[in-house]
Amino acid sequence: MNTLERLAATIQSRKDADPDSSWTAKLFSKGANKCAQKFGEEAIEACMAVAKDDRDNLIYESADVLYHLLVMLTARGVTLEEVLAELERREGTSGIAEKAARG
Repeated sequence: MNTLERLAATIQSRKDADPDSSWTAKLFSKGANKCAQKFGEEAIEACMAVAKDDRDNLIYESADVLYHLLVMLTARGVTLEEVLAELERREGTSGIAEKAARG
């Protein structure tokens, strides 16, 4: 099990935890839309780090983005495994071809 899989398992385990005992549980208690908002905020902070050419902060904010993405997915019942399966399905397919197949 890699770091991302362990993080996803930890997040899942906190879904029904006491919000006073866990930041993750507190996010879940506020609902999926709040989880999505937090993900968006972290994504913007990562983009700002890119714009400022701040490599160290980009690494830090990217970790926050991954955490909040997993929280948001879990809030809606989507697993990391499902997302990884979708990436595997797309593997070897040109991004241009994949986009054309959508439309």
